[in-house]
Amino acid sequence: MMRRAVFLDRDGVLNRVLLRDGKPYPPSSFGELELLPGVSEACRLLGQAGFLRIVVTNQPDIARGRTTSAQVLALHQSIQRRVDLDDIRVCPHDEGGGCSCRKPKPGLLLEAAREWNIDLAASYLVGDRWRDVEAAQRAGCTPVFLDYGYREPAPQPPFERAASLRDAVSWILSEVNCHA
Repeated sequence: MMRRAVFLDRDGVLNRVLLRDGKPYPPSSFGELELLPGVSEACRLLGQAGFLRIVVTNQPDIARGRTTSAQVLALHQSIQRRVDLDDIRVCPHDEGGGCSCRKPKPGLLLEAAREWNIDLAASYLVGDRWRDVEAAQRAGCTPVFLDYGYREPAPQPPFERAASLRDAVSWILSEVNCHA
């Protein structure tokens, strides 16, 4: 049987980003890691509704030498101790890496779909950047965009808009109940 998932970007969806000149940056240490309000509860509700919760995150600072895979893994373990997640998928590559996993490419989603037997058409992705929305569109799932007004290109429709992960989950669950 095919499963449903909600793919979650990490920075700006699960945890607070650091804004510099209107651009979002990931936390670089445990001291900077702050979960956003309602994240644990939202993920718990998704699990109760039968959704897999899979993080798909670009972490180019690994390729740039600003952090290590081990540091990123330690941050993820810290998040997983507080948030009920099924999987975390990381693209460690930078722009010019030519990989298939760096969003806006759908590689992380497609790989997870194969391994977890996910029906992408019945799944969602919640993200705060145009790359997330485009990756969802390319993979065939419904994107939900958290618009924080970053100084970068806006995503191209179609997508749903929400103010937070909590709001996105409320919308997703109402959509599922509408079509049940």
